[in-house]
Amino acid sequence: MKQNDKPPETARPATPLAGVRVLDMGQYIAGPGAAMVLGELGASVVKIEPLGGDQARHIGRYGQSMLRSYSRGKQSIALDLKSEAGREVAWRLIAGSDVVIQNLRPGAAEALGLGAQAVRSRHPRVVYLSITGFGEHGPSRERPGYDVAAQAESGLMSVTGEPDGLPQKVGVPIIDAAAAHLGAQAVLAALYGREKTGVGETLHTSLLEVALHLQATTWCDYLGGAPEPTRIGAGQPNNAPAAEVVPTRDGHIVLSAYADAHWVRFCHAVQRPALATDARFCSNAQRVLHREALRDVLRESLSDLSSEECVALLGRHQIVAGAVRSYRQVLDSADLHASGMLVDAVAADGSHYRALALPYRLGDAPRAAPPAAPACGADTDGVLAACGYGADDIAALRRAGAVG
Repeated sequence: MKQNDKPPETARPATPLAGVRVLDMGQYIAGPGAAMVLGELGASVVKIEPLGGDQARHIGRYGQSMLRSYSRGKQSIALDLKSEAGREVAWRLIAGSDVVIQNLRPGAAEALGLGAQAVRSRHPRVVYLSITGFGEHGPSRERPGYDVAAQAESGLMSVTGEPDGLPQKVGVPIIDAAAAHLGAQAVLAALYGREKTGVGETLHTSLLEVALHLQATTWCDYLGGAPEPTRIGAGQPNNAPAAEVVPTRDGHIVLSAYADAHWVRFCHAVQRPALATDARFCSNAQRVLHREALRDVLRESLSDLSSEECVALLGRHQIVAGAVRSYRQVLDSADLHASGMLVDAVAADGSHYRALALPYRLGDAPRAAPPAAPACGADTDGVLAACGYGADDIAALRRAGAVG
């Protein structure tokens, strides 16, 4: 099979985690997202929801999109974990699980008697992942934490935006999404370790720690004595041209050509070779010093071309450039379609919606396309039956209000 060939349609997605059972007690993105990653790799995932459902079900259209993105392929059981009967169901589910994931508000799982210490003392093979807002030990450990708070308190917002404007958040909940993937990475490491030791692990991460980790290069520079970073809008403080936003005839591109060899190639690409030896631009340090003049050069050289023409021209000269695309333009992109990341999530009634698959492949296997996210409690009876509850038991749990 050639590198760019698509796998045969009869091929099945790779399922390296087949047989692994995951219990998802999370809400919103980070916890459910970590469970979703494991599910796309073949694990069986049961999602415990309150009787009223994951909080994402109650925050409008974007909340529904959280569920459609991060709960595909799961079974949903609605439990009242504040009731003794509901907790007993949870314990049966835990007993049959390899992994438990929760990102409830700080202390909530412990208050229910379902925290990591309680679970792993009874079931030491369980891998238990907790995702909090600000970590387990600091003075902010009891504060609720959302993506935007981690962006603010990690320094990320202080370096995002225009220098004379307000601090800006990244346009999407990137910390939540990154926490989901890094949490899943930690679970995979713990499962691998369990194969050697026979014992699970207690895992902790936080949105704050993830947000810091995503800025590792900038933090390392600052810790090494560099000036404290600030907002500069487009560009990078120590390199030029780097991450420059340049207007074109029909939009904008970004480009980076700060290595001297790349800058020389740029000058030849735009047929202005003399710029390569111009005293203002002959080294990265000089280009940083004369950044505004450099930006004038970039605009003069590229503004008469379309974004696609710019990208094609610079690409031919091995210069990093990208067109700034809207979501609609991305959806029409040949690169997106060639990636195979768009998959159909199909519900039991035949309805379906499009979603994004994991951003990597395993060998030549096609990407996993789990079924649509379930309604709250859609699988309650089936999950209970699999735990050994009979029809009369299930009816009694319903009458007691322990399940929904």
